[in-house]
Amino acid sequence: EPLLLAELKPGRPHQFDWKSSCETWSVAFSPDGSWFAWSQGHCIVKLIPWPLEEQFIPKGFEAKSRSSKSDSKGRGSPKEKTLDCGQIVWGLAFSPWPSPPSRKLWARHHPQVPDVSCLILATGLNDGQIKIWEVQTGLLLLNLSGHQDVVRDLSFTPSGSLILVSASRDKTLRIWDLNKHGKQIQVLSGHLQWVYCCSISPDCSMLCSAAGEKSVFLWSMRSYTLIRKLEGHQSSVVSCDFSPDSALLVTASYDTNVIMWDPYTGERLRSLHHTQLDPPMDDSDVHISSLRSVCFSPEGLYLATVADDRLLRIWALELKTPIAFAPMTNGLCCTFFPHGGVIATGTRDGHVQFWTAPRVLSSLKHLCRKALRSFLTTYQVLALPIPKKMKEFLTYRTF
Repeated sequence: EPLLLAELKPGRPHQFDWKSSCETWSVAFSPDGSWFAWSQGHCIVKLIPWPLEEQFIPKGFEAKSRSSKSDSKGRGSPKEKTLDCGQIVWGLAFSPWPSPPSRKLWARHHPQVPDVSCLILATGLNDGQIKIWEVQTGLLLLNLSGHQDVVRDLSFTPSGSLILVSASRDKTLRIWDLNKHGKQIQVLSGHLQWVYCCSISPDCSMLCSAAGEKSVFLWSMRSYTLIRKLEGHQSSVVSCDFSPDSALLVTASYDTNVIMWDPYTGERLRSLHHTQLDPPMDDSDVHISSLRSVCFSPEGLYLATVADDRLLRIWALELKTPIAFAPMTNGLCCTFFPHGGVIATGTRDGHVQFWTAPRVLSSLKHLCRKALRSFLTTYQVLALPIPKKMKEFLTYRTF
């Protein structure tokens, strides 16, 4: 079972706690694993150096994480920072690291500072604004305006090009180029409901968006046009994520199901149903297993899901039932540490919990599949002159 490693709680009760603004709607690790961003409610984001206190980190994980930070000791250890965003924070996203193109952004706003690359954090706010922060200093770099309602989710292209995608309750997605001082380069319209989630494939070819609708939209990140709609859910889709090799897409819905798709063909490969461990006492709990969040592990062998039945579930890719459960109340979001071994979850109460996650050595078969699928589409795999069983394995048809 996942073990609770640590829990972060807001430091003191807020004077406006009667307002609905204390939720942790989003948590994020920086891609290099050196920072953790916590939207702790009441307009505040905490930037916390990772790893946390040594006593909270499992053996093996601590040594690996700290070895990467030992180089920075001469420059002084990073310190926790508090970002006051002035509005309720819904979405968080770190830029890829290292990110050399950000030097232009830094130099424009801080000409007196030496030309260095910087890690940045984007925050999506209640009033439709997006604020861009420099992580090392906590300085505000840019304020992006355009959305007419809550910015619910944010996603940077993994390539380091500093292209940012935002998803909003105004039913649009917007594409921003931070290398061009935050210029808005595209507006994607078509959703009829609030857009809850956006995810960019690791190969930067596709964008998935989930709104309060039964279908999911797949967009081209090259032409910014709609590729296809994925239909299969029976209720609102609220979360989506691509596998590390871009070969799979998972979507989570209020209908209590996670669906695994082939994003290239639109084929539905598998459904994971969230059944309750204890049957409800009456009919009032029909939707108690409604899903809130789904995410892939960094090596692509596991999924984590958070549902309203007060459980964090961990799934192995090849199995139809969860391999582990952890009790958590009022869960809203989840994300894996980029080097594996830890899952962070956020709650309605403004708390963050860190859980142990499976740590496995990927099989040679899986490593080969991951390497090949990182640059081959499903159609290209099917055209290879190789045995049918190999094609089925490479296209995840062996479930």
